[in-house]
This record gives sequence, C-alpha cells and structure tokens, in this order.
Amino acid sequence: MNNVVIAGVGMTPFCKPGQHQPYRVMAAKAIALALADSGLSAGNIQQAFGAYIYGDSTCAQHAFYDVIQSGIPIINVNNNCASGSTALYLARQAVLSGEVDCALAFGFEEMQPGALGAHWQDRESPFTRMDPVLSTFTAPDGPIALRAFGAAGKHYMDKYHVSSKLFAQVAVKSRRHAINNPNALFRMPLCTDQVLADKVIYDGYLTRLMACPPTCGAAAVIVCSERFAKQHNLGAAVKILAQSMATDTQVSWQDPINAVGKSMTMMAAANVYNTAGIAPQDIDVIELHDCFTPNEVITYEALGLCAEGEAEQFINAGNNTYGGQFVIGPSGGLMSKGHPIGATGIAQCAELVWHLRGQAGDRQVQGARLALQHNVGLGGAVVVTLYGN
Repeated sequence: MNNVVIAGVGMTPFCKPGQHQPYRVMAAKAIALALADSGLSAGNIQQAFGAYIYGDSTCAQHAFYDVIQSGIPIINVNNNCASGSTALYLARQAVLSGEVDCALAFGFEEMQPGALGAHWQDRESPFTRMDPVLSTFTAPDGPIALRAFGAAGKHYMDKYHVSSKLFAQVAVKSRRHAINNPNALFRMPLCTDQVLADKVIYDGYLTRLMACPPTCGAAAVIVCSERFAKQHNLGAAVKILAQSMATDTQVSWQDPINAVGKSMTMMAAANVYNTAGIAPQDIDVIELHDCFTPNEVITYEALGLCAEGEAEQFINAGNNTYGGQFVIGPSGGLMSKGHPIGATGIAQCAELVWHLRGQAGDRQVQGARLALQHNVGLGGAVVVTLYGN
C-alpha cells in the first residue's frame, strides 16, 4: 500500500499585510483546524514540517509549540514559493518510508505590502543564473519575480502572436471563481477592460490585476499511512496517488518561459502521470501556481492540458472553468485568494481535498474524482501532486 492518506486539512482566511495576526497564531489555528477535521489529537503527530520564507530559523517550532510541545522532530522548510508543497512532499516521504505513521505539513507567512524584494544584499543571489536570459528583454530594474514572469509573458506573446487580453481573461476567470470562496481575499468580479486598464507594472502590457497580492495566512495538512487511517477509523479519505518534485536543468536557461518553471513542471507532471497511469484529460479539478496570469497560461501547456501554443484556443473555448474540460483554480487561485508564500501549497491541497470530499460549497466541482496540484518557486523547485479517493 503506497498511497498516503490525507487525514485532515485546515486553513485560515488570507488577509492583507497589516490586518493579520502573528504567524504563530495563524499557524496554530490552521493546525487546530486540521486536527479537528481529522478527529485526531496533537499527540498523534510524529513529525512536522513547517514552511515559510520570511522569518528566523525555528519559526516552525515556535508556531507548533502553541499546539503541543511533544518533543517530535520539527523541520523548517524554505523553498521559495514552492515551500508549502515541499513540506507536504517531505511529510509524505516520511510516511512512505515507514519512519512514521502520521505527519504534519503546515505553512504560514507574514508578508509586507508591495512586490517581493531581496532581503540579503551582502551576498550573491541565487537568481543571478536568470540574468542572462532576462537581460535579452527590456526588463526594468525591480523585484526578480516581476522581471522573470513579466519577461515570460512577453516572450509568450511574441512567440505565439497573442495579446495581453489573453492574460486579462485569466484574471477575470480567477476572480469569478473566487466569488464563491469565503477564504478568498478578493471576491468582487472583474471584466477584461478593467484588468487591461489597471496600472501597468511591466513593459507596457502586464498590469497590477495580472499579479497576485502579497497576503498573510496559514494552512495545515495531516498525512498518514493507510494502516494508521484504518486503525483510527478515518473512513474513505482522500489519498495522494502520486507526487513528484523537480528542479531546474540546463533547459531552464534557454528562455524566460523555461526560467520560470515550464521545463521542470513538464518533468514533474510527466512523472506523476506515468506513476498514476493517467493522462491529463482524466483530471477534473486543478489548483496551479498563478502568481502572475502569464504563468497560468504557460502552466496549462506545461501540464499537458493543451498543446504548446494553444492556450488561447483553450481559454476561448472555456476549457479552464466550469462547464469546460477542467476547472482550474476554483478557489480563485493565488490571484484572488492570495499568496502567503509558505501557506500557498498547503492551501492548494486543502482546496482540492474539499472538492474530492464534496465539501467545496457553491464552488464545488461536481463529481470530482481526480485533482491535480502545481506549486512552483523560482530558484527553483516545482511540486506536482495528484489526489484521488
């Protein structure tokens, strides 16, 4: 039995910087919600993995100690925007190895307003590897995420002869989905003209409404072995059917699209599909890393949801929303729900678990059987996870 069971999930509503509680309070609440969801006690947790990128070392311990101080191993995880899913990846490995029967992955973040910036100016940045490919574009001085994803979107427009309206359409779809998500930060509908008319933040085409907001929040997931699930009468729980993590290769530096994760996403997705014996078309619901709407478009192709260069037809046909081939980002995604970095991957997991359980309320994807998660971080790492009943 190689499947790992999702015993319980929980998350706090995401909020703007300045409106949040301390990270340890948010994290403890998310863990308490996951415990309540599972029916387990904190004493059942044998290892914990805490994800965040803005904070001193051992913040994960500080947060977990508000729940219980039981002496278990607690590992702090920092893998940029893929931190949350990396924590889940490690928790799953701990269970699969037989080292433990029950593990916790949780993530949290206290963020500052504005675009993400560098915090260590006295040493070389890991993003220097991206400089040669980004320098071929009219990338302005600014935060690396804006420069990288902005250049990727511009490269996609030039390569496939599409306009920025394509990226605006994705923002409109995401906000429409968020209307039914009480945990989303932004729930007011948008139209394409609003997105295109908003403040331009990159190279004349990328607007503020095509970028996700910095947010604060926390999420948690408890995973366990199938044996443990039976012993504790957890019932017909959602399982992780396959999971793969990948990092950059030499291909990553060929162009901006690969530099923001397309090639490593393709690697991880192919591994998941092969392991599970499925095709992309078998998937019902997807949460992917839409930190900028150009990245959502790029990821459609990287995950094999449509052929390369065919995202425009895919979007115009409505195949990324209810009534189409897939429902992508039913939560509203990072664009509308928010992106508290350490919590993001865990929150994606929670959303998909709720759909597979039939607990997603007005945004429920009816009859969902297979769910796919994609979480990427520059620098880089990507985790792709397949869930099923």
